[in-house]
Amino acid sequence: MISIIIATFNAGKYIHDCLTSIIEQTADLEVIVIDGGSADDTVAILKSFERRLRLQWVSERDAGIYDAMNKGVQRATGSWIYFLGADDRLLPGFSELAALLKDEHTVYYGNNLPYYGNQEPNRLWLNGKIGRYALAKRGINHQSIIYPAKIFEKYRYELRYRVYADYALNIRVWGDRAFKKKHFPITIVRYDMTGFSSIPDDRAFKQDRLKIIRESMGWGMYLRMLYKRCKEKLQGEGGYWDA
Repeated sequence: MISIIIATFNAGKYIHDCLTSIIEQTADLEVIVIDGGSADDTVAILKSFERRLRLQWVSERDAGIYDAMNKGVQRATGSWIYFLGADDRLLPGFSELAALLKDEHTVYYGNNLPYYGNQEPNRLWLNGKIGRYALAKRGINHQSIIYPAKIFEKYRYELRYRVYADYALNIRVWGDRAFKKKHFPITIVRYDMTGFSSIPDDRAFKQDRLKIIRESMGWGMYLRMLYKRCKEKLQGEGGYWDA
C-alpha cells in the first residue's frame, strides 16, 4: 500500500480536484491530509470524501508544510510514502508506476508534467533520470518520487529549511548507498510550479547546501560543487544557490 500525504492550508480551491485524481487511481492507497487549521471550506470538502477514499485527516495548527509532512509520515501505515500538493493532480501513470514497486530498499521515481500558469519556468527542478551530481546541482521534484517507508525510519524533513527541506532530504537520500534509485520514464503527476516551492527564498538551505552535500555525498562531490560555485563567481554569473 502507498500512503499519500497531503499538507493543506486554506486549500478549498484545489483539494476537491486533487482527491478526485486519487480516486481515479487503481493502486492500493491510503490518503493522509494534514491541514494547518484552514478557515475556508477545506475541512468540509475532506469530510465529503471520507466514504470515497481510505482517508484520515487532522486540522490543527502546525509549524509549516514540512512539519505537516513529518506528521503525515508518523500516521502512515503503507510500505511506500508519496507526497502530493493540494494543487497537484495524479495522472494515470501513477498507478502504472505503483505496480512496479518491488524492493523496499529502492527509491522509485518517474516524470512530472509541470504547470507554470503565467510564470516563467523554474530552472531549479529536474525531470527524468537523475544521478548524484545532477541532483547536487539541481533538485528533483519530490512529487516525482515514491519513497520506501524505510527512508523515513532514517530521515525527516528539517524544519529550519523553510522552502527546500525536500531538496535537502533528497540530497541525503541520493547520497545514501543503502537505497537504490530506479527511474521509469512514466509521467505520474501534474505538478503546479506556481505553488510553495516556487518561492526561492530559503537562506538557511543556501548556507547549508554544500555542508549537506559533503555529509551525504562525500568530499569528492563537495569539492566538485565548491569548484563549480567558485567558477560561476569568477565568471560573474552568480551561483543560483548563493546566499
